[in-house]
Amino acid sequence: MAAVKHHVTIKGVKDGLVFLLNDTCEFDEVIQELKHKLEKTHQQILTGPIIHVHVKLGTRNVSEEEKEQIRSIIGQKGNLLIQSIESQTADPSASVFQHMPDIKLLKGIVRSGQTLTEEGNILFLGDVNPGGTIISSGSIYVMGSLKGMAHAGVDGDESSVIAASHLRPTQLRIAGIISRPPDEWGINEAFMEFAYIRDGKMEIDKIHHMHKLTAKQ
Repeated sequence: MAAVKHHVTIKGVKDGLVFLLNDTCEFDEVIQELKHKLEKTHQQILTGPIIHVHVKLGTRNVSEEEKEQIRSIIGQKGNLLIQSIESQTADPSASVFQHMPDIKLLKGIVRSGQTLTEEGNILFLGDVNPGGTIISSGSIYVMGSLKGMAHAGVDGDESSVIAASHLRPTQLRIAGIISRPPDEWGINEAFMEFAYIRDGKMEIDKIHHMHKLTAKQ
């Protein structure tokens, strides 16, 4: 008799529990087993003090709605406190850039005093250091730290955006519009954020909300 393949594995670690969710089966199967384990077979972990939970998704890409589903199932058990829900594919480009086949891939580091100028949409794998500048006629996506200056839509395209894994620039420009200093954004650390133009002003939002912007364009 073949061993039953578990879609949800729960492991104890130093600071709580890790929920490992299988990434090769249907998402609904994972959800059903997660519910079953919390309601039937693993009730002993649902009593006592607060337990911190880290959810590992393997290589599965999930939507915000699917993450909410996971949060609501685990979160309704009073003593389980979710700390993180993470995919091994730490590259958000899989979902963010799938609507942009004309993107140009570049790698390296833009150091202080250097300027990188390109045409069209660019995906830059690396860091833009303080004093460095990256300029493009299209959108700019930095898979790394953007700590220098970035100017997207340099020819006047206000639909361009600037995104970065770590967005802490000295200045952002989209077309002819200049951002406020990062200290005035109302957020301490900007991870996985993007800048865009709305009603003639530059706004900052989370990268996973970018699909809402592109859907309107």
